[in-house]
Amino acid sequence: MRLTTKGRFAVTAMIDLALRQDNGPVTLAGISQRQDISLSYLEQLFGKLRRHEIVESVRGPGGGYHLARKAQNVTVADIIIAVDEPLDATQCGSKGNCHGSDHDNGIHCMTHDLWANLNAKMVDYLDSVSLQDLVNQQKQKAQDKPVVIVRHGHAERTIS
Repeated sequence: MRLTTKGRFAVTAMIDLALRQDNGPVTLAGISQRQDISLSYLEQLFGKLRRHEIVESVRGPGGGYHLARKAQNVTVADIIIAVDEPLDATQCGSKGNCHGSDHDNGIHCMTHDLWANLNAKMVDYLDSVSLQDLVNQQKQKAQDKPVVIVRHGHAERTIS
């Protein structure tokens, strides 16, 4: 079980958007360049995010995207579910036919309940983390960034 590229890229793009939207709509081209995510892939993801009313688009010159609701009201689970990311650790995909479609007798594998409980814990955790939490985390990292002093001859320059 793992979170696929789709879910990781969607969350990353949403953090980028939330960090920058105070300066106006954020372009997908900008997110693509900063996060090294394909523009066409972002277009697909943001189409799904828009349909789930997580982002809104602004057309025309100076257009782009902004959040449709406050970052504290968007959870990681909302984002992942919006882009159709499955959050399922069971072998059967929670269908109950753990031994394959040939065995429609509804008998679960011996570890089915373990993985089903993990699914519930994952969703609970991802639903407890807001986009604002992730934005705050990134802002804190930026503040904690070490300062490097570069010396050229006798002059010193501070780079942060």
